[in-house]
Amino acid sequence: MKRSIEIAVISDTHLGTYGCKAQELLRYLQSIDPKILIINGDFIDIWQFKKSYFPESHLEVIKYILNLSLTNCQVIYLTGNHDEFLRKFSPMTFGKIQLADKYIFEIDGKKAWVFHGDVFDSSVQHSKWIAKLGGIGYDYLIRLNNLSNWILNKMGREKYSFSKKIKNNIKKAVKFIGDFEQTASELAIENSFDYVICGHIHQPQKREVVNAKGKCMYLNSGDWIENLTALEYNNGDWEIYYFENDLLIDLLDETAEKTADFPYDYQNIEALFI
Repeated sequence: MKRSIEIAVISDTHLGTYGCKAQELLRYLQSIDPKILIINGDFIDIWQFKKSYFPESHLEVIKYILNLSLTNCQVIYLTGNHDEFLRKFSPMTFGKIQLADKYIFEIDGKKAWVFHGDVFDSSVQHSKWIAKLGGIGYDYLIRLNNLSNWILNKMGREKYSFSKKIKNNIKKAVKFIGDFEQTASELAIENSFDYVICGHIHQPQKREVVNAKGKCMYLNSGDWIENLTALEYNNGDWEIYYFENDLLIDLLDETAEKTADFPYDYQNIEALFI
């Protein structure tokens, strides 16, 4: 059964790249029934788009969202740096799909400001070729990481994320993420927004930021390459959705089904060995 959600936010799916977890994303989308779906940038990775690589699973995500827009769901597509070519067409509305660079709305008496966030990234704004080169390098790193995790899985060992290790251990990367979150939050407070919702840095987050001028809730939907996360709004609160949690629940359900027909209860299990 689908979960009813008032608002779902996804970002940085990077369809068209080897790192995109399109099957998992489709599975998530098929599990929810949102009134509003916000795609917060970098949906299709135009920087690395190749006719030779756009699998059926990636097309299925696009088709599903198009079909979703034909229901009672409003789809908001916000542009990011990897799909920035769409900015020349925004704002624009076709059917129930709204294309824009930012989205401002009010919910339960609180104001929300949603945008991708690349405006805060100087490498994107001033040295685009460096940013594009970095994007290509990141995609190759993810491909190498996928191979290493496949080997680790065969060896019965835990998965390992190269990029997370780099982000967490390089001081400049840690500082950039901190500065990004602080800058977005301070601007939101100055403009009297209760929520500021970003993507871009592939770092899922929910935290309250307070300064002398006020406070706001900073939110980031993460990505569908490594973290496999989304933001969901229901009953007056935002939560970060983790696809991993659903996998764990499915595993527990499968285990429960297999043990349901087991002829012995756990209290008497020792009787089998006597």
